[in-house]
Amino acid sequence: MCAEALAVNTQSVTAVTAGPACRYETYVMKTSYTTFLADTFPLPFRGRAEAGRILAGRLKTFAGKSDAVVVAIANDGVPVAAQVAGALDLPMGVEVVRNLHVPGHEEVTMGAIATDDVKILDQGTMNALHIPERVADWVVFRETQELLRRERVYADDREVPSLAGKTVILVDDGVAEGPRMLAAIQAVRRQKARRIVVAVPVGARQFMSKVRAAADQVVCLVEPKLFISLSHWYDKLEPVEDWEVCQILDGQGQQQAELAMA
Repeated sequence: MCAEALAVNTQSVTAVTAGPACRYETYVMKTSYTTFLADTFPLPFRGRAEAGRILAGRLKTFAGKSDAVVVAIANDGVPVAAQVAGALDLPMGVEVVRNLHVPGHEEVTMGAIATDDVKILDQGTMNALHIPERVADWVVFRETQELLRRERVYADDREVPSLAGKTVILVDDGVAEGPRMLAAIQAVRRQKARRIVVAVPVGARQFMSKVRAAADQVVCLVEPKLFISLSHWYDKLEPVEDWEVCQILDGQGQQQAELAMA
């Protein structure tokens, strides 16, 4: 099955074609937001839920597998992962990852942290901006407090699926920079996952090569040559709040309980 799509605004986009001979095909982007090809989906995605439903269609081989679990990268990956978990009839957990932003330049990321003391620093960015190690340590400390807070909120007596010995489908709403996904992969590895499948609707091509090197398998619907920003690939991309994550997790837990009793 191939994944092909055209997008918008007179740029170019690469669609990954998965098959006997995996290849990359580049198309000129046209002005229409709903240009379709053979195995089709519209770009930009209308929202995270739609992206998750389309992504689930590329993961059907994992449906109902007793040794598979979906893990969302919180917060923004949770609505996408919920659609994947629901469509594949799999349990869902969350992995909290915090980006490390450069003080005074919050739009710039210099690394990421995750569970089990996982820390990835972008030394190139730190060197280019002359960021002292003590500043990086302070940002790590600050974000660690927020990571721990969110882990407590999301746990809150909810059943957390074990990842040991499992195939973990690690889901986010996109890969806009490398450290966030790489930190999540490391954290899941430390929880003794047998296999890690990274699944995202869209990913910046310059970072996806690093993700492929770290994961066992990658499913990415679109890898644009010119990424611009994650919001460029969604009609609607609002921040996901803690209460929304909790609401989705409670809904997933109720669904799994009903299936177990059926």
